[in-house]
Parts: sequence; structure tokens; C-alpha cells
Amino acid sequence: MTKDVIALTPKMPDLRTLLAGLYAGGPDLGINTLADGAVIQLCAPDGRPLVSVEAPLLVQVPGETTRLLGTATGLPDSPVWWTEARASTAVPEGRQLAGSFAGRLATVLGGTVWPPEAASTDVVPLASDLTAIPAPPTSAPAVDVLTAKTAVVIQDRPLVAMTSWLSDALRTATEGDLALQIVTPPTTRLTLPTRTALHGHPNRWVIQDPDNGYYDGLSGAQLHWQDGTFTPIRDENGASSVAKAFRATADTGERQLVLSLRTRHPADEDLTLGHALETAWQHLTDTPPAGWSTAEPVNLPWNTRQLTDLARSRAPQPTWLIAIGHPERPAIATLRITRTSAGVEEDITLALGYGKDETPPLDTIETLAEALTARHGLTTMLASLRAARRDLSIPPHFETPPIPVSFTLGSDAVGDIGLAHARRPPLNLTTVQLGPASAPALHYPLGDGTDPHTWDTLQQLTQHLKQA
Repeated sequence: MTKDVIALTPKMPDLRTLLAGLYAGGPDLGINTLADGAVIQLCAPDGRPLVSVEAPLLVQVPGETTRLLGTATGLPDSPVWWTEARASTAVPEGRQLAGSFAGRLATVLGGTVWPPEAASTDVVPLASDLTAIPAPPTSAPAVDVLTAKTAVVIQDRPLVAMTSWLSDALRTATEGDLALQIVTPPTTRLTLPTRTALHGHPNRWVIQDPDNGYYDGLSGAQLHWQDGTFTPIRDENGASSVAKAFRATADTGERQLVLSLRTRHPADEDLTLGHALETAWQHLTDTPPAGWSTAEPVNLPWNTRQLTDLARSRAPQPTWLIAIGHPERPAIATLRITRTSAGVEEDITLALGYGKDETPPLDTIETLAEALTARHGLTTMLASLRAARRDLSIPPHFETPPIPVSFTLGSDAVGDIGLAHARRPPLNLTTVQLGPASAPALHYPLGDGTDPHTWDTLQQLTQHLKQA
């Protein structure tokens, strides 16, 4: 059963209601706070945390609770207050305490609990002998196991989102020069922001499969626990093997259109960020993004001024954000805003999902590239198509890589390379010139997203451009 329990309520849990919920363990348990009061912990008499409760979050984005939890809540789609409790894995009563806390909130405020079977209002006495249980070595509530090499987070929920809990665990690992390894059952999937955050060694998504042991959910490599971390099992030649459970599944006809683009703007005090992402969203879905946030669930209605103010307040440190679309058209994006010597840069990955009877709008990519070049400082954009789930989640089995559809080079990049060189690659490509002749951008159509050999074409193109 999951260790995370969420109370969804139409009213904000006030301090009195939170305290009533925290009496789930009776009057003998204590209370502690972390993160300047943003996290409240229900603690055993010796001070060790049993349940950590994050500050309630008002989710104002339609469809977000259903996207992350996968079930109808019985409440209005939005707004709804999301109060998440995470139980310690070290104490057997932890999950029951979290369920009783959430159940009490839902009872008082007229809400619901996820998962429904965890809800109760019972007092849960602490019967475990805590002297036999090692005290947790970390103050990060999301970290279950901490070694000299790795911070391990154990999750047993259908969809692992990049929550503030998980962001905190990633930050703890990064600051300590540690790997972040998320351990889940084989029925779990990741959201795109979680997949993005796990990118790169030594972070891992570890699948605990009853029939296949441990394997990497993104590469399929069989793993074992060695020297305080999950690492590939290697034979005498140093080679690792792929778990049978990671094999590819049948093509369902579902597709994802993925745009990876970068923009650059002068660092002007009147600059408003997010317009490039908004333009792409509007162009491809006929609607702007529905919401944005620094973590999941995405809780704030889309507002470019607010996200600009946040990025400005954090500068010169970078800002990482998530944007989500409306439920009828699955779309999600990550946005990284960075202040550089050249100005302010936005690195955007936007993914959109399509069913087997839906046609991705590949014919609109060129006009989108022209709009981004003319008004939003486009530097580069790669559009690709992949066979993957319409709901944009990542399962723990092999998925075919995306296939390039087109590549766009912004006017500044063309100027740096030289127009004559950039517009004549040694390939059978039709180069499309965008914008004014005095400062043109170049668009390179590569294919329809069905031929894997298009990667070779893209590689030759980029090598040609780098030669300048």
C-alpha cells in the first residue's frame, strides 16, 4: 500500500483542523515543523517523525487531480485544497496514522481521501518498539534511505509526479553530491517533469518487480543493491543485461509531438517571459496553457507576469517551471529560465498527446517556427514525433525514441554561422527561409516522423552547421 495519503477538500484546512487531524495518534505524540513551518511532522515521544504533512495547496487548474490520481474525487474539478501526508516507512503504524490524519480532515471539511481505502478517523496507538527501529538519518521527509552515495525514495502510487516532496529530495541529493533513486513497483508510471528531473547518471528509476528483481525503468538494465546504491549487474566482460519485463509493447497508435526549443531575450526590465511557450501552445491546441507551477500538482492559472516575477526574484539563479494544458488535449511542458551573459534564455520542452484516431498537426510547425522567430527570440527548435502514450506518462518498459520532423535555426544563429553556409547543407533537403531577408531564420523539414534514419540526416545537418 502507498505511504502517501492525500486529503482533497473544498475548504482550506485551518490550523485547528490540522491539529485535530494530528491527534490521530493520541495525545502522547508530539509535533515538529520544518521548512519555516511549511511542513508539520507528527513525531514519536523520542522525536522521530512518523507522518510529515505539507502545507495545504489550492489547486485551481481543471483536471489536475484526475491527471495525477487517476480517479474522480467526487468534488468539483477545481478549485480544491490538496493536503498531502507522507508516512515514515520505518514505523509500521505510519501509514495508518497518515490515513487517519487525512480522514479526519475530509470528515470535518466534507472532502475525500486518496487512496480511498486509506481513510479512517480512528486513533492509531503507537505499539512498535522504537528502540529497535533506527532513527532516520535525514530531515528530508521524502527520503526513505540515505547512504554515502544515494538518497532513496520509495513510492507506491500509480503516477510519480514531481511534487514538492520529490523536489526537496532531489535538492537534498544534489547538494550532497548524491544519486537520487526512486523505487516503485512495475505498475507505476512517471510524469514528464519527473522523467526530466531524473535525466542523467547517477539518478535512477528503480523498478522492484516480484518476477524480475530490480531493473532500471528507463534503460531496462538489471540492478542490484551494492555498496549503498542500485547499480547494474555486470558479467565477467563488464556487460549488463536488460530485464525481460522491459521489452517493447505493441504499438497502440498513440503518438506524442515533442518540441524542444530555446529562446533568448535582452535582459530588459520590461521583459515578460513565457510568451514563446504560450504561442506554441496556442498554435498547436487553439488554447493557451491552463496552469503553471514550480512542482506538481500544477496549481496556478496560467499567468506570464507572475512567472516572470518569480524568475526575476530568483535571478541570477535559474528557475524551473511546469506548465499544463486543458484535459481535453493532453499537453505538458517544462521551462527553465536562465540569466546568461547574452541575456535571458528559456529552454522549453513541450509534449502533446494524440490518440490513434487523431492526427498530430505537423503541417503547422513551419508557421509556428516563423511566429517564434519573428516575435519571441527563437534560437533553435527541434520538432519530433514518437510512438508513446497519449496521456504523456512514462511507463517502465521500452519506448521507441522520437523521430525528428524538422529543425529551425533562429536569425541570430544563422547570422553567426553565415547564411550562405547554413542554407546549403550537403543533403537532399529543402531549406525554407523565414523572416526578413536582412535577418532570416532557416527551417529544415526533415520528414514525417516515421523514418528512424532521419536521425542520420539531422546529425549530418548539425555537423555541417558546426563546421562554420
